[in-house]
Formats: sequence, C-alpha cells, structure tokens
Amino acid sequence: MSKEAPGVRYAEIYRETTETRIQVVLDLDGGTRHDITTGIGFFDHMLTQLAFHGQMDLGISAEGDLHIDDHHTAEDVGIVLGKAFRQALDQTDPIERYGSTHTPMDEALVLVAIDFSGRGGLFYDVPFTREKIGDLSTECVREFFRALATHGGITMHLRLITGENNHHICEALFKGLGQAIHQATRRTDRRGSPSTKGSRD
Repeated sequence: MSKEAPGVRYAEIYRETTETRIQVVLDLDGGTRHDITTGIGFFDHMLTQLAFHGQMDLGISAEGDLHIDDHHTAEDVGIVLGKAFRQALDQTDPIERYGSTHTPMDEALVLVAIDFSGRGGLFYDVPFTREKIGDLSTECVREFFRALATHGGITMHLRLITGENNHHICEALFKGLGQAIHQATRRTDRRGSPSTKGSRD
C-alpha cells in the first residue's frame, strides 16, 4: 500500500488595523522565493535571512505608520508571521518540535533554542549598544521576536554569547532562528503526539 503524500504546510494571512496592513504568505516546504517589503530596509534584509536559512518560501507585504516610528510595523509583522506558522502547522504530520543553534557571524555568537510547544514565550538576553541598525530600532528587534513567539506558540530562547558589532549580532539572531525553525518543523515518523503528555503542549 502506498504511503499518503504529506500535507501542504502553507498559510496566507492578512491583518489590518488602524496602524498597519500586513499580508504574509508562508510555505514551509519551499525555500526559493523570498518577497519581503516592510518599508524598513534592514528589517527586510533580516527577514530574508530568516527565510533563506529556514529554507521556506516567505512573502511579506507591510504598510505601517512609519511616519511615527517602526514599532507597530515590526511588532505586527511578528504577530502575523506567528499566526502563519500556527496555521501552516495546524493538523499536519508530527514535527520534530525542537530546534537549536549556536550561530556565529564574524565576532558575534548567539544561541537560539526553540520549542513549538503551543505555549508562546520569549526569553531574551541580547543587549545592543546602538539605538538603530540602519532604519530598524534595536528595541524593535525584541518586539518582533516577542510577537512571533507569542502568536506562533513558540517557546523561544535568544541569548548573546559574545559580540560587539550590532549588525553582526542581529544578523546572527535571524539566521540562527531560521536554522532552528527548519530543524523544529521537519516532519518526523514518530507516531502520535510529540509530547509524553499526549499533546504538543
């Protein structure tokens, strides 16, 4: 008897508020298409790195109140991307669930460890010494990851091990997260729930 083909792990979500309009298209089993426009150049670069190292197709179109600042756009992209991960993984085959990396970027080294537990939470120890990298506020880096973890149901630990260059530190975070997501979302032959409790969380 032939084995059933694996389900498509795809999501398309649109969210509009008085502050932002965001559309995310996600295919966890793609890996060649990255079309990302948020109006924040450095943020686009980081999200492209996340998608490339996560080996996923990712489209993000965001329009936000950047005449005020970049906070709402960065946070709301995290919210919608987190929801997309939940939708793409809903009712699919079991996944490995856990992923972790130590990712270097020149002198910078960061730890990323994640669990698609269903219980979103960010545990973050990444100090920056600049207020901005390009046109992205460094405080918004944390806000993006917090929103992604909360709305994606991901327990996420991000820690700076060593590093001085803020650009290198930030890039290592996004690259490392992409690698960890790729690890955690691989299908597994494990029967039933990926938890001894009988459910993902």
